[in-house]
Amino acid sequence: MQRSAIAGVQAVAARSGRTFARHTHDQFGIGVLRQGAQASHSGRGPVQAGPGYVITVNPGEVHDGAPIGGGVRAWQMLYLDPEVVADAAADIWACWPGGGSRQFEFEHPAQDRPALARDLLALYAHATGGAPALACGELLLRVLAQAGGPRGAAPPLAPRHAVPGAIRHARGLIDDDPAAVLTLADLAGACGLSRFQVLRAFARATGLTPHAYQTQRRLQLARQLIRQGASLADAAAQGGFSDQSHMTRLFVRAYGVSPGRYALAAGRA
Repeated sequence: MQRSAIAGVQAVAARSGRTFARHTHDQFGIGVLRQGAQASHSGRGPVQAGPGYVITVNPGEVHDGAPIGGGVRAWQMLYLDPEVVADAAADIWACWPGGGSRQFEFEHPAQDRPALARDLLALYAHATGGAPALACGELLLRVLAQAGGPRGAAPPLAPRHAVPGAIRHARGLIDDDPAAVLTLADLAGACGLSRFQVLRAFARATGLTPHAYQTQRRLQLARQLIRQGASLADAAAQGGFSDQSHMTRLFVRAYGVSPGRYALAAGRA
């Protein structure tokens, strides 16, 4: 079990050849089988999962698990408290008729969905790596929207006429202070939309998620500070990065040059 930065979410990584007897959890579980294969009997029928498969379990669902072929299998799982899932589901399906009152569930116990697996592994890395709340919140909503819902209901889009002005407010919050610690709830409050609607509408309007947009604005601020003569440590701190190495990694990824070399080229080092 690894430390998780997301309240109400536990992160577990395992590698085992053990056969698990039938049991239940009081949380939602969703993960990715990283190695090997597994057969299990779940409340949704017998299933088999191979490498890269997304595996899920609902609270109270009786299930077991055994490696196929007598080998070992490895997996990474996130266990989410029901309150966390209920809060996210009510937000995602806020505009769906009866969505807020319908019970969320994972429909498929095992499925081969590479895009969902990538988002889920990214969420796991964010949770265990202490990523910003904005990034964790985005991925959590995306994962749950893809993986389940109230009787398979599709998440509704925000009314298009409400989007441009609302997203300007959200973008303005980031532009006014790129280093500020913001959550999707902060942006949703400024927009008058749900968190999930903000996530989808922001990406549609700007081509970036709110966290990706904030990261770009922070990098632009850091470059400006470096050009003005700030030290790299000060540029990282004032730019909203957790530390100088964090800024450096993102700086190189975005611009192909380190902040130190950028400072030299700007005549500031």
